[in-house]
Amino acid sequence: MDDTNSLIEQRKAKLAALRAKGIDPFKNKFTPAESCADARKNYAEGREVALAGRITAHRDMGKSMFMDIRDQSGRIQIYAQKNVLGDEQWNLFTHLDLADFIGVRGTMFTTKTNEISVKITGFVILAKALRPPPAKWHGLEDTEIRYRQRYLDLMANPEVKDVFLKRSQIIAEIRNFLHSRGFVEVETPMMQAIPGGAAAQPFKTHHNALGCDFYLRIALELPLKRMLVGGVDKVFEIGRVFRNEGLSRKHNPEFTMLEAYQAFGDYESMMELVQSMICHVAQKVLGTLKIERPQQKDQVAFVSNSVVQLIKDGIFESLSNSARLGNLKKIRGQIWTIGKSIQLENSDSYEVAGEMIKVIEEIINTLRNELKGMDTVSAGGTSFLIWELKKNHRMFVSLSQKTIDLTPPWKTTKYKDLIREAARPDWFDITPLERKSFANSLGAEIGKEYEDFEVTGAVFEKSIEPVLIQPTFVTHLPKELVPLAKVSPDDPSCVEVFECCINGQEIAPGYTEQNNPIEQRERLEHQAGGEQQKLDEDFLIALEHGMPPAGGIGIGIDRLCMMLLGQESIRDVILFPQLKPK
Repeated sequence: MDDTNSLIEQRKAKLAALRAKGIDPFKNKFTPAESCADARKNYAEGREVALAGRITAHRDMGKSMFMDIRDQSGRIQIYAQKNVLGDEQWNLFTHLDLADFIGVRGTMFTTKTNEISVKITGFVILAKALRPPPAKWHGLEDTEIRYRQRYLDLMANPEVKDVFLKRSQIIAEIRNFLHSRGFVEVETPMMQAIPGGAAAQPFKTHHNALGCDFYLRIALELPLKRMLVGGVDKVFEIGRVFRNEGLSRKHNPEFTMLEAYQAFGDYESMMELVQSMICHVAQKVLGTLKIERPQQKDQVAFVSNSVVQLIKDGIFESLSNSARLGNLKKIRGQIWTIGKSIQLENSDSYEVAGEMIKVIEEIINTLRNELKGMDTVSAGGTSFLIWELKKNHRMFVSLSQKTIDLTPPWKTTKYKDLIREAARPDWFDITPLERKSFANSLGAEIGKEYEDFEVTGAVFEKSIEPVLIQPTFVTHLPKELVPLAKVSPDDPSCVEVFECCINGQEIAPGYTEQNNPIEQRERLEHQAGGEQQKLDEDFLIALEHGMPPAGGIGIGIDRLCMMLLGQESIRDVILFPQLKPK
């Protein structure tokens, strides 16, 4: 019998002993008068209290015991004495184990070590835990157990519980903000005959009563726009959305979305809405607009290794100036040393990133001076190396930022300007084949069937989005990316759209919504690739009845929580992330 089974048997024996004394822990009742946190906050020597919680610590002193009990609000220490409880009650008290639930009555006092405590005069056993808590009770670290048995994670790690309590507050404040602006919350079907509102792979299910297949929704958009047609001018929904696609640090197939639509608005009015709402939520839940980022050690190590691989002996062969050559080799040694330092336990990823920024700038300046005397072939190779170093420089600049500052106004910049800056100034003048070739050299993930606008989108996702740490509205995206938005009057190749990027990921897209039913049909038909069954004909008919001009937004609640609560993985803000069954 292993240790766990042995402990389970011991606990079952204690339960049997309690029942033999006529006590069934699972049938007892007890109503606490206040929370543990309130008891500590309202401390007064000798004040009588009634508290309940789970036992999280136990210290046996012979004829007395100290225990910690914890409820949702926090912990408090209790003190039991045999001469106060009496022999019978004391004997029952000895049947308690870690993780059991108890209710206690007693008076408050402070120990010699100034610990606020409760000297109990009576107690009730409310639940007997038949399994012991995790081996490492104070700080469960096994990631597999944390995700599969989240209740153990919540029991063992108060900071994890705090994340999910704050997530609840974030959603509540989003609702409060939208209600204060006159928005109406609605609920729309999760099962749809035709999945619409986004380009994504849906989950498929079968409706037995109706005898037909349905799809789990991939967006909330189209039913909400029907509400605009019906005369509800400000509408929103917070709900689960399902996309049968990949898992990553930023993606989960089942996630929570907010979508909101406002009649007579546009993408600019929705930018104001997003900025004001996120600032409101941060101030209410966190009490600040400055968000501390967690250490970025893995990413700093990865980019550092990329720079080390770039700076190899072969690149120095074309350098004519021996002094510069010696300087570069010295700098290469510095880079290797700095890159290795991130592996030290007490290293600071922000400091390491800052040091890498300085040495990369020194290398770039040295190489630029060398360019003047190089032949065409050597100059081309060195120019490409400079470009690669600049790309890593941008990454280190983003990784060196300790704080996200949400203070308005947020930066606004056009999509095409960012592409030209990060890729090449003539990006939109070269041929599609040249763009694809250059995108591949950047390491962007390019599918075989990618259209030209998708190639540019892949460059944005690879080289631009990850470095947008501070709040940035990226506007005027290619019209092919967003078929449900209005074309920009200033540039017919773009639509009036923004992507709000914070902490290196998209938090919220927003549109001037397309309300012309003829143009909308043409663009949806193009997106469907001629497959008529993919068209939501009912939505197009609704538009033909007339939809007011409107602005719309979508916010990934999980990503918003990641950013506000300093979590690096989307699974750390989803209570029960889906895992492959054992």
